[in-house]
Amino acid sequence: MIRVLIVEDEPLIAQAHRSYVERVPGFSVHGVVHTGNAAVRAVVAAGDTDDPVDLVLLDFGLPDAGGLDVAAALSGLRPRPDVIAVTSARDLEVVRTAVARGIAVYLLKPFTFAAFRDKLERYLEFRNALPAGRSAAGQHEIDRAMAALRGSSERPVTPKGVARQTLDHVASCVRDADRALTAAEVAAAVGVSRVTAWRYLERMAEDGLVDRRTEYGRAGRPQVRYAWR
Repeated sequence: MIRVLIVEDEPLIAQAHRSYVERVPGFSVHGVVHTGNAAVRAVVAAGDTDDPVDLVLLDFGLPDAGGLDVAAALSGLRPRPDVIAVTSARDLEVVRTAVARGIAVYLLKPFTFAAFRDKLERYLEFRNALPAGRSAAGQHEIDRAMAALRGSSERPVTPKGVARQTLDHVASCVRDADRALTAAEVAAAVGVSRVTAWRYLERMAEDGLVDRRTEYGRAGRPQVRYAWR
């Protein structure tokens, strides 16, 4: 069982990530913390027990430290946990630095549960492909483990009928808005039909990315608005 520490400063998003981890076989939640310092302390404390942290899901937008600095601090611990970056940072220099500091996987927000599960399953394949001893028998073992971790970009990570670009546009629209939006408002801003916008918004609500807010008291049917968590 892979023991996972979730590092996320937004409590609702942290809870969504906890529920995601609990839905993926082979993983268990060691704990949830909301700052970089708390993450380091939790890993150190667990390292002194028989149940160390194996994997850290690390948000980069923490209130007390940058995610890259936290990753560097975690890399110096023994036992050292692996790190999956869970962030909205798209700057390529940040990505390069993340790789240099030992981050195994980079998961870009927003994402669906399918994308999240895919990354964790790849990581589990990577762990299982590593030899049990301290040394690899040969190049083939290393190649097999790295191939499992990196995988092919052609492997689908979104459910059938969900376009990654449309999902990104809808998510950005809701995230950047200063108020909760209806499906019709999102459709007009993104340039898709109201039904398409509604379908994507409902999927994002199911995945814990947005909240549904129903407005009553006006003429006609109640209105559902969507707000970024």
